[in-house]
Amino acid sequence: MSRRSNALVPPGTALTALLAPLRWKGWSNLGLRLVSPLVLLLLWELASRTGLLPARIIAAPSAIGDTLWQMIASGELAGHLWVSLKRALSGLAIGVSLGTVLALLAGLSRRGELIIDSPVQMLRTLPFLAIVPLFILWFGVGETPKIALIALGTTFPVYLTLFSGIRGVDPKLVEAGRLFGLSRLELVVHVILPGALPSFFVGLRYAFGISWLGLVVVEQINASAGLGYLVNDARDFMRTDVIVICLIVYSVLGLSIDALVRLLERLALAWRPTFIRN
Repeated sequence: MSRRSNALVPPGTALTALLAPLRWKGWSNLGLRLVSPLVLLLLWELASRTGLLPARIIAAPSAIGDTLWQMIASGELAGHLWVSLKRALSGLAIGVSLGTVLALLAGLSRRGELIIDSPVQMLRTLPFLAIVPLFILWFGVGETPKIALIALGTTFPVYLTLFSGIRGVDPKLVEAGRLFGLSRLELVVHVILPGALPSFFVGLRYAFGISWLGLVVVEQINASAGLGYLVNDARDFMRTDVIVICLIVYSVLGLSIDALVRLLERLALAWRPTFIRN
């Protein structure tokens, strides 16, 4: 009788019964992840309302939310965000292009390595934020030193990772390409560059992080717009709510851009066996 009853159970019902505990476990894990942030926000709000946490130290979450809504509704946040994005992306584009060209010249040629690698390594050891005074003397206090500083900071991670990726290509693949009759240019295009592409994306992710770090500094150099300018202005007027909002925007933008780079990496490396399996 039991065999007959089991045979009459629809397959979907059995599958649902098996997946039910997994779904419950997933929701419970999500709930546990949300508990600690919510408790922290609640304690933060209570401490602010009771006066234990003055607004000059940090504003209450409710006050931060109100200020955020006002800045969004007035368009103030969008305007400053657009200025910051233009600066960061302009410097990043220059830095990534320069780092890529230098890595190709040094990675594909032993003579190029002797000429390029030593000066790049020397410049890399300098804290790029310490070069701010020189850039102000050279380029003034306009947009040029801001973009140039971001470009300088983002050049080195791209150069280092791409150079390492080019030199780390499996020699057996290069030898196989030669056996198939590929020319030097064809070896570079079809073997070496595809093999070094994962390293390039690692450097690109590092470069994005450095671009945001440089942006915070350069936007405090005679800037009249941008997220860094907002932070500087809020500091002068002790507006901790505005400072927290800018920090949140920085973190959200960083996570969003990192996710975008990961997506581009998956699309560009979809042909690799590891990505196909994943």
